[in-house]
Amino acid sequence: MKFELSYHSFLLVLLVVVGVYTVLTMNGSTSFQLYRPTPAPDCTGEISRRGGIKTETPIGGSLSAAENLEAAPAAAGALPLKARATDSPSPRTTLANIVFGLAAGSEVWDKRKGYIQAWWRPEMRGAVWLDKMVARSSEDNLPPLMVSEDTSRFNYTYSGQPPSKRQKQQLRICRIAVEMFRLRLPDVHWFVVGDDDTVFLAENVARVLSKYDHTKFYYIGGISETHRQNTVDGCCTGNMAYGGAGYAISYPLVEELSEILDECMERYADLYGGSSRIHACLLELGVPLIKEPGFHQLDINGDASGILGAHPIAPLLSLHHLDRIDPLFPGMSRQKSVEHLLQAAGVDPGGVLQQAVCYSKQQSWSIQVSWGWAVQVTRLLLAPRVLENPLRTFAGWGVPSLDESFGFRTRAVPRDSCERPTMFFMHTVVPQRNGQSFSNYSRGAASQCRRKDALSKINLISVEKQAVHDSWYQAPRRQCCKIIKLSKHTLELSIRTCQKGELSAIL
Repeated sequence: MKFELSYHSFLLVLLVVVGVYTVLTMNGSTSFQLYRPTPAPDCTGEISRRGGIKTETPIGGSLSAAENLEAAPAAAGALPLKARATDSPSPRTTLANIVFGLAAGSEVWDKRKGYIQAWWRPEMRGAVWLDKMVARSSEDNLPPLMVSEDTSRFNYTYSGQPPSKRQKQQLRICRIAVEMFRLRLPDVHWFVVGDDDTVFLAENVARVLSKYDHTKFYYIGGISETHRQNTVDGCCTGNMAYGGAGYAISYPLVEELSEILDECMERYADLYGGSSRIHACLLELGVPLIKEPGFHQLDINGDASGILGAHPIAPLLSLHHLDRIDPLFPGMSRQKSVEHLLQAAGVDPGGVLQQAVCYSKQQSWSIQVSWGWAVQVTRLLLAPRVLENPLRTFAGWGVPSLDESFGFRTRAVPRDSCERPTMFFMHTVVPQRNGQSFSNYSRGAASQCRRKDALSKINLISVEKQAVHDSWYQAPRRQCCKIIKLSKHTLELSIRTCQKGELSAIL
């Protein structure tokens, strides 16, 4: 009897051991599975603990899986090549849960890398994906540099002619999110894809993505401002996120996409861009685009002040094509303009470009504060429903500057120069205690209006502002504006959360 009990106990233990072993060795079916990093064969260079590249050691090359795990960098901004952490994932998305994948070309790298340096911070995670490796300095404030996998095996038939070098680049750009996924980084909620000339406001991106359940399938981005760009056959649609503006895909959706992307790309060889292929493949998975108005493709030319001065009531997430528009601030280079705008983002990221509207009935002024960028004063009393429509200071791509050329209502620039807004651009911004900030705005170019009135004498506008609350990201509302003091040469304004029943109206 004792022998039988021992025998049955032995069998029971054996069955348990076999069951546990089976679970642990199932291919990818459990969180106990340890993954060996499998980046693209052409991606050379070990990502060091400082986030740099050691070109003498190929990633996933001669190193064993154990050696790859031991070589994982500890620095926050680097790409840790180790098993995906699933034992204690972060419940709410923060910047640490986002991995940025930035498409770049070696031929324009020196010209465009400054845009990345302007917004990138060492604690961020991500990489720049190039067609071939470029030189970099250890002092550069840049993500790690990676080389995309060779995509010459994929067909490209968009134009019916042999593809140009630029067109071929679209194939590798299409695969950036999946190549990032295959690095098996720990505790990732979202992959955010952009270009080397995309400027992200990363804190705002994290706040907006935290609204969504990262364990579900999500594809989030923005469309083009130019109507024609959204309707080009074989290229783009109004339901497709543009990679230049940037788009975000949740981790489980990229995981699913990684299983079908290569064969899906072959089915859509006749499409133009990488973004259009991603859109087509995600539609095959049944996932639509969720539009966030803070992603800006900026498919426009010239003076962007009309769009910037009428930003929607939503967090600014990105700006693209900055080489195609005038510098954001007069008298500065494009690079310096971006850095200047991001000074405001460092003080109150949610407030950047957010409109506050107040009126002076005595002077018949409409005052628009696009915080962190400019204040516009117009010698007309215009309701908020009018001011939310951008002035057509800009031109579309390949189309005339007409209202119907764009995917939103616009306003013609008045012929009477005295009815055009007088511009004051941010000069300084300083944080104060208790979430307050103080910023000064200096008069821009000389106005063509010859009226000798109170506005013609103002040289400086000062703005005291209350930072937006965390709840604003969930339910944005325009803050309220009040004129504090008007003197001979200065105008003082206050911006704060609206009180109950408070309006921005011509009363």
